[in-house]
Amino acid sequence: MRKKIYAALLGLTTAGAFALSAGGASGHGYTDLPISRQKLCANGTVTGCGNIQWEPQSVEGPKGFPAAGPADGQICSANHGEFAALNGPKQPNGQAWPTTKVTGGQSYTFRWQFTARHSTTDFRYYVTKDGWDDSKPLTRAALNTTPFLTVPYSGQPPATLSHSGVLPSGKSGHHVILAVWTIADTANAFYACSDVTF
Repeated sequence: MRKKIYAALLGLTTAGAFALSAGGASGHGYTDLPISRQKLCANGTVTGCGNIQWEPQSVEGPKGFPAAGPADGQICSANHGEFAALNGPKQPNGQAWPTTKVTGGQSYTFRWQFTARHSTTDFRYYVTKDGWDDSKPLTRAALNTTPFLTVPYSGQPPATLSHSGVLPSGKSGHHVILAVWTIADTANAFYACSDVTF
């Protein structure tokens, strides 16, 4: 009897490990420098966000941005209806999203929080164009669709939580930085929108 129970437990453990390695884990990652909208919801700085407060790591959608990926107006939620609060140009309470102060033309360290490290194609960072309309949800037309920073990983899991790059110069005021973590061995990527002030 003990052998049967042990065999059954071993089978369940093996199946669980396989599910995690195949991308079956529910948690993955998000940016906290500059602080992302999902992190602001998760840490209680912004309230009324809905389910994202418990799942800041789950903003996962189709990869291939900007040619593919989430629909315009749903980029910050990666097309997830339950995370729609992230798409609003304002917080759920109508106030402006809190911003992180940054300086254009200077090096900045971007930091991620991972709950699962996946085989990675790259991390890409995009920023809104000068004169973009911050009263509307984020669209490709509002973004410079050439990333200002690309960090390649050649299919390897990310070795560190952070990496550095130079922020675009010549910008001022409110902008959104869109971080996209592209997974190598699935059809998805993780998306994080961070509000910044240059």
